[in-house]
Amino acid sequence: MLSPQTTTAPKSRSRQPRIVLNADDLPRIEALADGAMVRNPALADRLFDEINRARIVPASKMPKEVIGIGSTATYRDETTGQEKAFTLVYPEDADIALDRVSVLTPIGVALLGLAEGAAFHWDTRANQRRTLTVIRVEQSAENGES
Repeated sequence: MLSPQTTTAPKSRSRQPRIVLNADDLPRIEALADGAMVRNPALADRLFDEINRARIVPASKMPKEVIGIGSTATYRDETTGQEKAFTLVYPEDADIALDRVSVLTPIGVALLGLAEGAAFHWDTRANQRRTLTVIRVEQSAENGES
């Protein structure tokens, strides 16, 4: 008699969180990825991969719990328990001192389109793998209902 298989680790390890992108932001994000191909092809490829797997929705249908350009989000490092809040912005609006993270950075690409509750793996500069979980997303006045 065969015993039931109870492990699903390989499937869950390869699964990426679902992402949603605002159709209004898509042309500019694609243009940024195109422009990054010369300066940082690996990052540009990651951004294109995210765009290709994303569900693209009209601005009016963009879920409020999803990180988009202008969203302020908080994520938790599951290893340390530390929480970090940031606002995702276009490169020209980035200012790390104000926690304004560019969509054209590794963490910006990783968080773009994720919803509250989504968890993903992050490799630190010290080559440590961490799990980060999005715990809260708030839309700016210009991203929310007007």
